[in-house]
Amino acid sequence: MARGIDYGGMMHRAMQRLIADVLIAVADEGLPGEHHFFITFDTHDPDVEMADWLRERYPDEMTIVIQHWFDNLEVTPDGFNITLNFGNSPEPLYIPFDAVRTFVDPSVEFGLRFENQPDSDDEDEEEDEEDLDETDNDDGGDDSPKGGAEVVSLDKWRK
Repeated sequence: MARGIDYGGMMHRAMQRLIADVLIAVADEGLPGEHHFFITFDTHDPDVEMADWLRERYPDEMTIVIQHWFDNLEVTPDGFNITLNFGNSPEPLYIPFDAVRTFVDPSVEFGLRFENQPDSDDEDEEEDEEDLDETDNDDGGDDSPKGGAEVVSLDKWRK
């Protein structure tokens, strides 16, 4: 721990583990109730495995829906395999957790967003600390939006 505790990195891994735990439960027991997932991932990630025609159609990122029909859902420590139907053509995918950008379950208004940002320097760190100080001086008014899903992103503070 030369530079301190990497809270951002720890939260990032914890959020990935949360997704893994959810997918493991779904693989074992199926989707309960009205739950369904929108998962957006980076198709540039070198470990993403997908058909060439899908990669050509979605050269930057792709959102999959896990809801009515899916097959072969298997979760590994680093990602998950799933077969989805694209125009009556079942296609296998492998998506590493590091490639996931968003995970949303609209049935319960839950969402996570992962952002890749270049390493910040000390100047950015000072700005982040100033932002935190300003938050501490809040006048107590509640300006948060009512209803809707809350997306949690902690990558701003990750090194």
